[in-house]
Amino acid sequence: MNRPHAAARAARFFVEKFPGKSLYAVKANPSPDLLRILWDAGVTHYDVASVVEVRLVRETLPDATLCFMHPVKSAGAIREAYHSHGVRVFSLDSLEELEKIKDACDNAEDLTLCVRLRVSSEYSELSLASKFGCDLTQAAELLQATRQAADSLGVCFHVGSQSMSPHAYVQALERVRAAIVDASVLVDIIDVGGGFPSIYPGMEPPPLEDYFGVIDRTYESLPVSYSAELWCEPGRALSAEYNSMIVRVERRRGTELYINDGAYGALFDAAHVGWRFPVRVLRNEVANDVDIGVAEMEPFSFYGPTCDDMDHMEGPFELPADIRAGDYIEVGMLGAYGAAMKTAFNGFGATDVFEVSDEPMSSQYRGDRRDPRVSDNVVSLR
Repeated sequence: MNRPHAAARAARFFVEKFPGKSLYAVKANPSPDLLRILWDAGVTHYDVASVVEVRLVRETLPDATLCFMHPVKSAGAIREAYHSHGVRVFSLDSLEELEKIKDACDNAEDLTLCVRLRVSSEYSELSLASKFGCDLTQAAELLQATRQAADSLGVCFHVGSQSMSPHAYVQALERVRAAIVDASVLVDIIDVGGGFPSIYPGMEPPPLEDYFGVIDRTYESLPVSYSAELWCEPGRALSAEYNSMIVRVERRRGTELYINDGAYGALFDAAHVGWRFPVRVLRNEVANDVDIGVAEMEPFSFYGPTCDDMDHMEGPFELPADIRAGDYIEVGMLGAYGAAMKTAFNGFGATDVFEVSDEPMSSQYRGDRRDPRVSDNVVSLR
């Protein structure tokens, strides 16, 4: 089920409140319909990670600004992106990648090049600290070389997916400060990447305004160009509330439910990284003569429809204790990575898509969310 109003609301939130420019990370959900919703809500820049994503966004949004932010690209992908699709923004984390970009773009003088630093993912639920990013000890040489090739020089990083503390960005930006000072270069762009969190069971992050506030304050004190720009790359935060999915219970075995989607479908993260998504049972109460509001809740795990034992989602997923075969379950907050990770393994994966207007099961943007930092405890000072 798609909720266009939820995605549009998230986009407007970032466009209006983030103190800089927001680039949608297309990998989170490459749906053309979603891309158009975000564009209509004011998102004009898109973080693409492959030439296929470059082609998709250029075809869907001809006037969008595309930023090729994967730090390791093939020469052919760079060449096509630059010469055929008008891409001028590229990221890199090595001298080898810098040379590759220069060669593929015929030593063009209109490039915006962003050097990616390796930063900590200690505050995030999913680490992105190992694969990409140059160490601080290598940053000065790379920044100086990139400054010579770039019309605009940027520094970027990624604190990891689902960052649960704004301090992650302060820590990373202090690393950026050290790199700039050590290299003594003029920097035009600071890109704080993604990591902005959504709400899931057991994961109640601070309000996004807290993230924006500390990023803005720390950025303002960096030694950058007077006309420098601040960028971010939200993926999950813009797309998570866009999708949910309805699955059918095919069998119950104790506290294990066999459902018709799973690890090879939209529930990849639930299976492989233990992600807990919000769930609720859907029943025709009249037809079933059941009052689901009375049933006690019980933790369940899921098995998906394929023949593979790895098609298992441990959860726990809290559902009514009397759930049974034939019941339907809505799994919420699947807009980020759920649709993008689906396969047709074992012949499963076909779905019907519906557009709905009700609210997502969790939201950072409705304005009615209770601040998780506020305590109900009252302490008397008398």
